[in-house]
Amino acid sequence: MKMSQRNFEPAYFRTFREGLFPEKIESAYRMLENCALCPRNCGVNRLKGEKGYCCTGSMPEVSSHSPHFGEERPLVGIHGSGTIFMTHCNLKCLFCQNYSISHLGEGQEVSFERLGKMMIELQSMGCHNINFVSPTHYVPQILKAIPTAVEKGLSVPLVYNTGGYDSVQTLKLLDGVFDIYMPDFKYSNSKPSQEYSQASDYPENVKLALKEMFRQVGDLLVDEKGIALRGLLVRHLVLPQGLAGTREAMFFLAQELSKNTYVNIMDQYYPCGKISLNSPLGRRITKEEYNEAIEMAKKEGITRLDKREKFHS
Repeated sequence: MKMSQRNFEPAYFRTFREGLFPEKIESAYRMLENCALCPRNCGVNRLKGEKGYCCTGSMPEVSSHSPHFGEERPLVGIHGSGTIFMTHCNLKCLFCQNYSISHLGEGQEVSFERLGKMMIELQSMGCHNINFVSPTHYVPQILKAIPTAVEKGLSVPLVYNTGGYDSVQTLKLLDGVFDIYMPDFKYSNSKPSQEYSQASDYPENVKLALKEMFRQVGDLLVDEKGIALRGLLVRHLVLPQGLAGTREAMFFLAQELSKNTYVNIMDQYYPCGKISLNSPLGRRITKEEYNEAIEMAKKEGITRLDKREKFHS
């Protein structure tokens, strides 16, 4: 699905013009007083320095920001996706490939002005979008930084790159702010989601989150060069022994959202983090497991798949 670059205006432009950011920011910060930003509902007062599961306080923390060329083709384009890796995570999967960031908190606290400047710096490098990685537990802080960036000339799409463990209440605050949602759909079943991500309710919450994201932005739209402007892009990491529940995930996307959902079925799983080699996840996936996942998607009607060189042996 294509849209002319000339006809595109970032969602946050209108929200900024209409003066809606202050209300969104205020609502988001109220949620920090008894933190309910994500489905964990820790209930801590982050404004007073209390920290819950995500180990995050009231200020934004960033691990790194740079053009990234390992993302999906519609995000990378020619000049890369402008990624801002937020520190910590509200999910903390045991096999996380960014373990030092998500579990160990590698990164540093930055001011809201600095976070806004990071967006402008990435845009000035030619990045096609600003891609917030693991933004769920920093929604208020990101919202507070965006107006500063808009005032300095921000004009590229914003990407919400999340593990998928998001609450609908929080996502509704982002309506009219983010142009592209890129959630993971990690698990379809509660047993592996509890064992490997300590979130037995992940499957039900990711489905609710996906529906809200799709309601806001719809199917992925790209410009004449194939670069993403707006819409939903779903990631699904294939796990050994079918533990990600690929067939159920693809069935949901096709039946509850759209058969035109843009999906990246990923093959790069490898045991890392806290995964033992004796675990069911103690090995890479096989070529057969990956091909089977692709066929499952196609049989459920999902054919708009990210086209990159696949399978890491």
